[in-house]
Amino acid sequence: MAKNLVIVESPAKAKTIEKFLGKDFTVMSSFGHIADLPTKELGVDTEGDFKPKYIVSKDKKDVVSKLKKQAKNAEMVWLASDEDREGEAIAWHLAEELKLDKNRTKRIVFHEITKTAILKAIENPRDINYDLVNAQQARRVLDRLVGYELSPILWRKVKGGLSAGRVQSVSVRLIVEREREIEGFTAEASYRIDAEFTTEEGKTLKAKLPRNFDTKEEAEKFLLENQQANFKVADLTTKPAKKSPAPPFTTSTLQQEASRKLYFSVSKTMTMAQRLYEAGHITYMRTDSVNLSDDARKGAKDEILKAYGEKFSKTRQFKGKSKGAQEAHEAIRPTLFENHTVNADRDQERLYELIWKRAIASQMSDAQLERTNVKIEADKHDKNFTANGEVLKFEGFLKVYLEGSDDEDEEQEGMLPALRVNEKLDNNYITATERFTRPPYRYTEASLVKKLEELGIGRPSTYAPTISTIQNRNYVEKGTVDGIERKYAQLRLKNDKFSEQELTENIGSDKGKLVPTAVGQVVNDFLVMHFSNILDYNFTAKVEQSFDDIAEGNEEWTKMLRDFYSEFHPQVLDVAANADREVGERILGEDPESGKPVSVRLGKFGPMVQIGSVEDEEKPRFAGLTPNQSLGSITYEEAMDLFKLPKEIGVWEGEPVEVNNGRFGPYVKYSGKFVSLDKGEDPMSVDMERALELIEAKEKADAPIYFYNELPVQKGVGRFGPFLKWNNIFINVNKKYDFDNLTDANIEELIKDKIQKEIDKVLHNWEDEGIRVEKARWGRSNIIKGKTKIELPKTVDATKLTLVEVQEIIEKNTKKKPAKKKAAAKKKAPAKKTAAKKKPAPKKK
Repeated sequence: MAKNLVIVESPAKAKTIEKFLGKDFTVMSSFGHIADLPTKELGVDTEGDFKPKYIVSKDKKDVVSKLKKQAKNAEMVWLASDEDREGEAIAWHLAEELKLDKNRTKRIVFHEITKTAILKAIENPRDINYDLVNAQQARRVLDRLVGYELSPILWRKVKGGLSAGRVQSVSVRLIVEREREIEGFTAEASYRIDAEFTTEEGKTLKAKLPRNFDTKEEAEKFLLENQQANFKVADLTTKPAKKSPAPPFTTSTLQQEASRKLYFSVSKTMTMAQRLYEAGHITYMRTDSVNLSDDARKGAKDEILKAYGEKFSKTRQFKGKSKGAQEAHEAIRPTLFENHTVNADRDQERLYELIWKRAIASQMSDAQLERTNVKIEADKHDKNFTANGEVLKFEGFLKVYLEGSDDEDEEQEGMLPALRVNEKLDNNYITATERFTRPPYRYTEASLVKKLEELGIGRPSTYAPTISTIQNRNYVEKGTVDGIERKYAQLRLKNDKFSEQELTENIGSDKGKLVPTAVGQVVNDFLVMHFSNILDYNFTAKVEQSFDDIAEGNEEWTKMLRDFYSEFHPQVLDVAANADREVGERILGEDPESGKPVSVRLGKFGPMVQIGSVEDEEKPRFAGLTPNQSLGSITYEEAMDLFKLPKEIGVWEGEPVEVNNGRFGPYVKYSGKFVSLDKGEDPMSVDMERALELIEAKEKADAPIYFYNELPVQKGVGRFGPFLKWNNIFINVNKKYDFDNLTDANIEELIKDKIQKEIDKVLHNWEDEGIRVEKARWGRSNIIKGKTKIELPKTVDATKLTLVEVQEIIEKNTKKKPAKKKAAAKKKAPAKKTAAKKKPAPKKK
């Protein structure tokens, strides 16, 4: 038995640390938190001091048991969870649940998992920081209070199954408000003037007029003024300039840049960064700091001198702007700058290279530029064209890295040809193009993180789960907005001849941007209407500041919660008692047949149109909205059209053909089969001719493309991409194959690979008992018996399970709980025919 037990949060971290410590150390994982608030009750003493009720969940009891056994036999226990509030809380829960002796327990922290950092941490242990623990408890309890008290209100007043959260709801509000800004935006037109010239040496030069014209008439007049005009370079100014590198990554800037350059979601970035950290490749990835340690700056300088030379080196120390940079003392950087890349899966490699480039560039020289501004004048008017360009004189840090931008309108300056003052220029053309002001951009995950950070809402550890949560709850989705076609005018002057043409452009199209759903908008409106203080940006930022103050020991956490709850809880009770249920309901008009109101609102299965009301004697009529319709924009006419569905439009092979609208969009139904309409296609416009086109395409797509073992193989495209279907097995077809031109060999290879994968994932198969154990996702495994599937925790080694053990697990998980006996109703005493006379009360002496 080892003398020392080191406890960390993850198995990967344990595996890396174990390499650096000798035989006197055993490293074990707690698999994250071992204790948390219960799932089926509030678990907070709101009547007293807001003490949380922590419990060890079922899937952690085995972990706790093993840790207790090891801790009991160890001379010293080292709690080595991360140095942030969550990590400190994990260390505290371990000390409490394992009942660790304070004299035999030490807390150690480090920002990178390297041998030097681990050994240095062991030489400098400390006690558990209860200020950080209390800050974590305050956040956990406050978020539990908000969620548990607001969610039931949403169930009763809006729709069952909804939930609310403090930071999540504010994030949804930002996205909803941005969407409404876009919907309410009125574009204003103006005319942008662009020109192209040729120099005396035959080089082309593009220029523009600094100011747009408001009207078409002004633009046309200006173009005509340039007929027969002579042009020359009126002024030429060249100035030296420099560009400095961005600071090394914080959690927020890493999430933003990985989104721009690698197209990673925020949650994917954090998952990849976590794995890089646990493998010892980068420093801790949850940080607000842009600081680099002295050792890191020295390591970066050595590598720059070695790889690029002395003129590329410039040591810098950055200062952060974040008010809450309390979590860690260093920015995200490689642990060893000499490693330009790492041996890991491709996405981890790409993220590591981004981190390495950003960190090394921050310690490199400025890029030296030469910026040129040109003014071009005509002899027919006094308006000057301008052109700007830049020349890179010394690349400096740009040799390695340039920060991306979220500005979709940003124009990059290019190089200009050699010019001189008074040089004559030939005009190739001048255009006046109608341009429209643009609405605000929808948020991407990265730009939402940036906005939350600007507002002081949330902290590094909260951004990824917040964005995942609002999407998982179906309040927000990564939309694919098709946009609409818009016409615009372009005037042209070429060879002194004026012309005009009408062009078209697609506007409003967006892919991968965050768009609020109907549910998200209705929930947001309800919460803003009744809990405006909770969704107030300043209030949310102030709460974050309170957590920071608690972490620094400047505020008492239970007092902070008491002050919050004393105002919040009465507000909840008032809304529960008095708020109307008709949130998001909009009256569109009156049904001409019944005279009943036609309204649109959020229903159990999504947005819907309703004729009549619940109070009517007759049941109301309902119709679901199509995917391209919304609660806020659907018209009365569009709503009434929905009640014309389902509509029979003809007969095919003796069976009726009808068009209808379902939960996943409009479709044609024939012979018990369904075929979806094209995206945005109006079901009311579908006739029999169009239906036959869809039916024929469906039948062709469903026809076998091959026979394997005398069974048909079909191909199709589903939610997760292209697939083959054979023997009731679905087989994903990856990009390695040309899906449109699959060969017989391709098909056989895909089927054989799938069959082998199915065989490989079976760990045990007791056929006589009808029981098998299979590998599952995320390192887990499943027990399967008939329709029963039991997921085993990661801590169970499924390969070592016996049939008896598996049967016990099945019995334990499928045993029906005895039904609670209803309390017997109290029998009323039979009424007596004549009431008994009451005895007079005794007289007081």
